[in-house]
Amino acid sequence: MGDTTASSGQSGGPTSSTIDSNHPYYIHPSDNPGAMLVPVQFTGVGFCSWRRSVLRTLSVKNKLGFVNGYCSRPRSSDPSYRQWERCDNIVTSWILNSLSKEIADSVEYVQDSAELWKELEDRYEQTNGAKLYQIQREINDLSQGSLDITGYYTKLKNLWEEISTLNAKAQCTCSCICGAKALTHKAEQDRG
Repeated sequence: MGDTTASSGQSGGPTSSTIDSNHPYYIHPSDNPGAMLVPVQFTGVGFCSWRRSVLRTLSVKNKLGFVNGYCSRPRSSDPSYRQWERCDNIVTSWILNSLSKEIADSVEYVQDSAELWKELEDRYEQTNGAKLYQIQREINDLSQGSLDITGYYTKLKNLWEEISTLNAKAQCTCSCICGAKALTHKAEQDRG
């Protein structure tokens, strides 16, 4: 590989003209602002799964730091500022391209990708009783109908995962050795 590791300035950004391909500021020749991060645009429904897919893709592209604040904006006098700005503009474009036109238009004037991401999370990640009720109702009303057993189970499993994600307060993160956590999870699934 012809890339060399760039030296770091005060903000941790590169100061030489060549950027190592492992650096978040590196832009691959195939990275372009017209690309979409995920195959289906977000239309306002299913934010949790869309969010997970976008974060996974940004991680693969080594650009996750732009939305989670790890690659923060350097001062405009910093030699790495222009490269940071280019990368951030590409990440912002990718996210905007992954949104429906209506949603993209409503967040078009954000300052950077971190602000865009925060705006989307604030707007769509809110857990509320109405959404939990709606998903629980979908679970209760779901019937196999013309679906094969695999399709039916897949649809039911997606609803379980969505309600589990929304109901994060009820999720236990401790290490369980007695098996109660698994039994509680199984009972929750059986209830649906």
